[in-house]
Amino acid sequence: MKKFLPFILLTVLALGCKQSAPEPTKSTNGSQPTTSASPASPAQPETKDISGSYDITGTNEGGGGAYKGTLLVTSRGDVYQFSWTSGGKTYDGVGVQTGNNIGVAFTEGTDGKGCGVVLYKVGSDGTLDGKAGYWGNNTSESETATRKSGTGLEGDYSVNGKNTQGQPYQGALGVKKSGVGYSFEWQVGSSPLSGFGIQQGQAVAVGIGGNQCGFVGYEVKPDGSLDGKWGSPGSTSVGTEVAKKK
Repeated sequence: MKKFLPFILLTVLALGCKQSAPEPTKSTNGSQPTTSASPASPAQPETKDISGSYDITGTNEGGGGAYKGTLLVTSRGDVYQFSWTSGGKTYDGVGVQTGNNIGVAFTEGTDGKGCGVVLYKVGSDGTLDGKAGYWGNNTSESETATRKSGTGLEGDYSVNGKNTQGQPYQGALGVKKSGVGYSFEWQVGSSPLSGFGIQQGQAVAVGIGGNQCGFVGYEVKPDGSLDGKWGSPGSTSVGTEVAKKK
């Protein structure tokens, strides 16, 4: 990862999502986006525990070359901590899983403080059914975004969810095409929140936390490997990564 490459990752000391003060989450008067399962969600594939140590190989954004490294995935309550080591650097982040899809937000260093991730599943009617996690908080959020206007993924949505403390919230979400992905702008109460992500099939992984936070969208393969694409806010190309369990 050249900017924050998740690829360069892993060596991990497993400290992540269970330390210091939790990151703020959405509240009834605004804060962070979350995600909540819609009342009548379609059946999801069985969710497999992805905890473990992996060897990784990948390519950087914009044809920046190949990389290798290691990845440690640690279960932290409702979320996972992702810790990479690659190219002499470490990266750390928080991930959430729905079925065979995983969304991760990460940054360079030994902790992913300040980063959050939302993983949406796109319904046949365009509804976005999501799950969110924030580094330092072991409880996930839920959110349903209902389209009001637009086509494809782009458009304006109304959102309803519950934050990590179980408090309900309502607000608005705008999604616009940006580079190789999409920009997400939430408005809940008086606190706007922005993110950037990409769509892979019917899943959308969105990283939150500003330019220092990259994102990865993985698909769990039948053999247990993680097949991913990653980037950073405003990316015009994406990197790839395959993680194979040791």
